[in-house]
Amino acid sequence: MTRVAAIDCGTNSIRLLIADIEGDSFREVNRTMEIVRLGQGVDKNKAFHPEALERTLKATEEFSHEIARRGVQRIRFCATSATRDATNRNLFIDGVKAILGVEPEVISGEEEARLSFMGATKELRGDGAPYLVIDIGGGSTEFVFGSTEVEFSKSQNIGCVRMSERHLLTIPPQQLDIERAIADIDEAILGAAAHVPISQASTLIAVAGTATTVAAAALELEAYDRYSIHLARISAERAHEISQRFLRMTRDEIAALPYMHPGRVDVIAAGSLVLSRILIHSKAQEFVASESDILDGMAWSLAH
Repeated sequence: MTRVAAIDCGTNSIRLLIADIEGDSFREVNRTMEIVRLGQGVDKNKAFHPEALERTLKATEEFSHEIARRGVQRIRFCATSATRDATNRNLFIDGVKAILGVEPEVISGEEEARLSFMGATKELRGDGAPYLVIDIGGGSTEFVFGSTEVEFSKSQNIGCVRMSERHLLTIPPQQLDIERAIADIDEAILGAAAHVPISQASTLIAVAGTATTVAAAALELEAYDRYSIHLARISAERAHEISQRFLRMTRDEIAALPYMHPGRVDVIAAGSLVLSRILIHSKAQEFVASESDILDGMAWSLAH
């Protein structure tokens, strides 16, 4: 048995998973998340904001204490879209290395796609293949197609933070801003469809916070419950309704939703719009919400 720690640092959140893995056996020891908004202003300025770096390194320090306490044997730290785009990424890389003693990997969109696919499909064991795995992050969205392994993938810069900062500047947003966001999102989806057969999957699996929050809304949960959300099937019609509702709500109304994480209040409208447009273009009748994603894929990668 190997005790591993995976840290996924995205544009909006940083997450830790500690797990015991032996063969095909996977036991979760601890899973935690902090919203740090590392990608604050990166789309516009192409650099990390000092406050965003401070928030992220503070969370990394907290994770390091948990990793030490739990007796972890192997650590993998992956950074994604925002770090790929930031010209001052070395400040972040050096900071993480000083705290954890491991160098964070600034992974490509292709590696992000591979790890997301592994995490999302591992426990399904081929049931419902071929899959289209959609990973809507803060900075980018990954489109990944395959049955037992990745056959096609494409990363596009239409994450929930990036779309919020670029288009949806008020809450609720103006109709013209929504239309501009849709045009931007649709162009990116068509770009992905040139590389990935997005309408040929038997099952569309959506991972990460946007998708699971939309699922929580569709299920009308009284609190965020990852066990109720995991592998829930949400109809495309319901997902469109939820997206339209988020786009009409005020900030206070969104914040008051019992399943809403405070760090997602400002970006859930944009994220849900990305998901809605993907469902339209893929012609999927539903999506499967998965709580297993890139973090789980990273953990599996450490055991082999």
